Amino acid sequence: MLDGESLRQNYAREVDRRLTVPEDEQQVWSLRLSQLLADRALAPQYVVLVDRSPFIQAVAIYWMAPDRTFRFIGASPVSTGKPGSFDHFITPTGLFEHTISNPDFRAEGTRNGNGIRGYGRKGMRVYDFGWQQAERGWGRGGPATMRLQMHATDPDRLEARLGSRQSKGCIRIPATLNAFIDRHAILDGDYEQAIAVGQSFWVLSREREPTPWSGRFLVVVDTGGTSRPALLKKK
Repeated sequence: MLDGESLRQNYAREVDRRLTVPEDEQQVWSLRLSQLLADRALAPQYVVLVDRSPFIQAVAIYWMAPDRTFRFIGASPVSTGKPGSFDHFITPTGLFEHTISNPDFRAEGTRNGNGIRGYGRKGMRVYDFGWQQAERGWGRGGPATMRLQMHATDPDRLEARLGSRQSKGCIRIPATLNAFIDRHAILDGDYEQAIAVGQSFWVLSREREPTPWSGRFLVVVDTGGTSRPALLKKK
């Protein structure tokens, strides 16, 4: 593997729900990443960005190159918090670190009372970013704490709705993107550091193909767009 951009080809092969993002839109997200990570001394690594704008609802993976430019790898539709119902939060914006202090787990694939597999099919990884401050989407609003996670969703009834706000505050992503992030250790920078000193983690897949650029940051932004870009459509 020559550099982190080569994973773009894997994204195209392995992720079945992808967005065609115009270059100017890619640059908007890249600028946000540059601003939010400017004060951190970071080695080259992958970063996951989510645009929670109601008219965008997208997730993108970027590679931060040695010159600190952000190179677009791929994008897919997501669902973030949908206000209006009890216990529904507006997904918070900001920089969220993925660490072993908030251990990930895997979906059991069980259905709730409505027949929904909330974390997706059995074995899907649930990425945990710990307790975070968020805005209540019900009642009088105001701040409160929620557990911020990124995970797959019900493949039969909810995955088709990705690209619109649907969740209680967490970030729902396509199952194939979940597997891609898991397989290539996109967010496993802290896990990789712990493995290097002898720790082991049951949650890590046996099919992992880690790169030298495992990252640890989820960045959630709201670009405030008022209409969905014409080319932000599934291939």
